[in-house]
Amino acid sequence: MKATPTKIPDVFLIEPDVFGDERGFFFESFNQQKFEATIGKKINFVQDNHSKSTQGVLRGLHYQLAPNAQGKLVRVVEGEVLDVVVDIRKSSPTFGRWVCEVLSAENKKQLWIPEGFAHGFLTLSSTAEFLYKTTDYYAPESERCIVWNDPDIDINWPTGIEPQLSEKDASATLFRFAEVFS
Repeated sequence: MKATPTKIPDVFLIEPDVFGDERGFFFESFNQQKFEATIGKKINFVQDNHSKSTQGVLRGLHYQLAPNAQGKLVRVVEGEVLDVVVDIRKSSPTFGRWVCEVLSAENKKQLWIPEGFAHGFLTLSSTAEFLYKTTDYYAPESERCIVWNDPDIDINWPTGIEPQLSEKDASATLFRFAEVFS
């Protein structure tokens, strides 16, 4: 497993060691010991989530506030997405900055997104199945959403795709008014 810090040092791009031949492939999608050694702290995942989206679906930018803040380990098992992470920790030197990675079934890359980040993705392929482990349970009372095209964050989303949004995501809060982490 290769883990590389992104431009936001607490967010890691994780690339598994894939063993393949004419029959197919094998890789460890998760190993607790290796994962904790990579990120440098103990993590307890409590929930696995699985979503399927069609091309152009944009989910996010979602997060949960304390006491239900979530770290997420995300990956794609079918299709391809542009995955986006925004630092919403007010005390962070990278507050308000974002990173993105293309995650796909083909490249098998994963992102570790610790607590204190908003997260979203745009489906680039005809469909995509997205899996993620979380460090806390879903708690609707703690859930928040920042609008995907916020001008202060200025995410460089691909052009030529009209995002399909849920009602919740379409009416999300601007970053300047969002509740964030201290």
